[in-house]
Amino acid sequence: MRNIAIAIHGGAGTITKASLTPEQEKAYKAALKEAVELGYKLLQDGKPALDAVEQAVVSLEDNPLFNAGRGSVFTKEGGHEMDAAIMCGQTLEAGAVAGVKGIRNPISLSRAVLQHSDHVMLSGYGAEEFARNHGFAFAPESYFFSSQRYKQWSEVRDSDVFMLDHTEQVDEKYGTVGAVAVDSAGNVAAATSTGGMTNKRYNRIGDTPIIGSGTYANNNTCAVSCTGHGEFFMRAVVAYDVSCLIAYKGYSLQQACDEVVMDKLVQFGGEGGLIAVNAAGEVALPFNSEGMYRASKQNQEETFVGIYREG
Repeated sequence: MRNIAIAIHGGAGTITKASLTPEQEKAYKAALKEAVELGYKLLQDGKPALDAVEQAVVSLEDNPLFNAGRGSVFTKEGGHEMDAAIMCGQTLEAGAVAGVKGIRNPISLSRAVLQHSDHVMLSGYGAEEFARNHGFAFAPESYFFSSQRYKQWSEVRDSDVFMLDHTEQVDEKYGTVGAVAVDSAGNVAAATSTGGMTNKRYNRIGDTPIIGSGTYANNNTCAVSCTGHGEFFMRAVVAYDVSCLIAYKGYSLQQACDEVVMDKLVQFGGEGGLIAVNAAGEVALPFNSEGMYRASKQNQEETFVGIYREG
């Protein structure tokens, strides 16, 4: 039987032991463990990698600790605009949505775009119309409200400042979520979902839904899901760059990830990290920030869960 593996992230940035209470750390680790093991169970049952990454991300979207789905941050206008993408490494098919409102699980809508449309990315009203046509239920604004999110937004809403979730301006730490997996057939997949930046304006869209920047999967190389300051990840085409180093230069998965995250991104100020897996079942979890919410599980090994640099 081939190796199976899954890895997830819940955001990267200025995440230190001093920034989280013991209770918060426990809650984050429990949420990460639950999500990665839900996805792993599907792989164990012989389900495809696409199912595993979608399920893992749905679990994180449903948890208000993370900046995706229910936990999405507030925009300048006081609403929520979400982005997501999913990609199949076997066929290179992909689906993505950008700037959607009221969708409980944007990653599932992205999967519907992949499976039921001739397009890769839908945005705004059009994506929402597509959702209605395919029976997606819309949640009220109250579903996406949390006092922590509101407090975070209230600190900057009267200014032109936008704020990453992992900034030290706030006590709470949140982040983009993602998953990568390889199934028993050797197929890889990647999925990423986010609520973007607090106080973002002009329908700003980050790297998450852009295939090759925040999300990418190819059986011949790897599957990648990114987290961090999206503008830098777009400019560096990070997810595809990792794949290219493997395809064109023969790098190992870890070498390719380290080259992009620890060298290329750092050179022009890009903060964040990524998760990656290849068809052989190898996993990489590099980040150049203080911390990254992450978890992984390979074959019958124990589940790994980490937050800080040292674990």
